[in-house]
This record gives sequence, C-alpha cells and structure tokens, in this order.
Amino acid sequence: MSLPVLVAVAVIIAAGCCGRCGAQLPIPARTDGFVWGAPPGPAWGGAVVVEAFFDPVCPDSRDAWPPLQKAAQHYGAGQVAVVVHLFPLPYHSNAFIACRSIHTVYKINASAVYPLLEKFFKYQEGYYNQPTYTKSRETIVAEITNNLVAPVIGEANLAAYKAGFNDSQSDQATRISFKYGCARGVTGTPYFFVNGMPLGDSGSPVDYTTWISTLDPLVGKM
Repeated sequence: MSLPVLVAVAVIIAAGCCGRCGAQLPIPARTDGFVWGAPPGPAWGGAVVVEAFFDPVCPDSRDAWPPLQKAAQHYGAGQVAVVVHLFPLPYHSNAFIACRSIHTVYKINASAVYPLLEKFFKYQEGYYNQPTYTKSRETIVAEITNNLVAPVIGEANLAAYKAGFNDSQSDQATRISFKYGCARGVTGTPYFFVNGMPLGDSGSPVDYTTWISTLDPLVGKM
C-alpha cells in the first residue's frame, strides 16, 4: 500500500481503539459491593472503609476473610466498615456461577449474602477446576443450588432463586462486579483498598496483626 493509504488505515484503527476505550462502562442501579455487619448509616463518614475484592472459589480469598472479619469486629461498624466486592477470576471456571449465585440471593434476602459467601469458602474445593472438569454447567449449577444455596435461603425460596439466577439482572450484576474491579485496577484476589487506597499486601491474605497495625493509626482520625 502507498504511504497515504497506510496513514489513513492507521488513523481509522486508532479512532476505533479510542472509541472503544472511551465507551462508558455500565452504571449499576446501586453501588457495587456488600456491606458486612450492621449498616454504618450516619457513621459511614466517620469510619475507615475497607474494601475487599473476593472470588468465592479462590483459596486466598477464603483465607483472607477470617482475619479481616476479626479485625472489623475488634473496632466495630462505627469505626471500620467492610465492603466486599465479588470479582470472578476468569481462570477459575466456576467463579462466575458462584458470584452470580450470591447476587441472586441478595435480591431475595440481603442478610443471606455473607452466609452464602462463607458456604462457598467452606466447600470451595469441590468447585475447583479439576474436580468439576467433566461436569456440565447444568450439573454444577444444580449442585450449588442444592448443596450451598438451599441450606442458606430455605427450600421455600428456591423457585425464586432459580428464576433470579437465570434472568438477565443477575448476569448483568455479576458482569458489572467484574468490570468494577477492572476499573479499579484489581488484577487478582484478594485485593484490598483502605479509604480508597490500594493496600500493599493485596494479592495475598493479610493476617490479623497486620490489619490491626494498618487500621489503628486511622481509626478515629477521619
């Protein structure tokens, strides 16, 4: 091709890339994430906010939750607020299903979100890539529904759960959670922000002592 043609092609490609990069990400109806414990209410403005990005089938996310929970309990909701964002890692085959399950349960009973997340953490090894390699998606969804979801929300709510799991809203909410994490620069789980700033130890579990040493200088100083 001649030089003018090459320049024209380069301009067209660059314009296309800029258009894609500049596209507006979908804005959710509510802020992404699930507040742990009692809603902070008016105390939110005076609390240190810890945001945790977890994948329900990530072993490091599982190990990171108990020390963070313990640290938050140490201070109380008025001093430290914890918000968990779901971040389904693409290399964990069943992560999207797990996160979609939690979003669906939230619509039925918001107080069941953390019990279900902890169920996933407790039994996640059964949903790793290798144990489910020969199972169909339908089988995996059925196992999660019967073994994890049903004990948390009760048999009476299963029909509503199944309908919600298969509608476009739960799919969209899960996609938004992933895109929200990407927009914040999250690359793996667990990933933490404290008052909006990324924590240096993100990517691996943070122990209780480290949480206390991180939060102590901040509590009560906002």
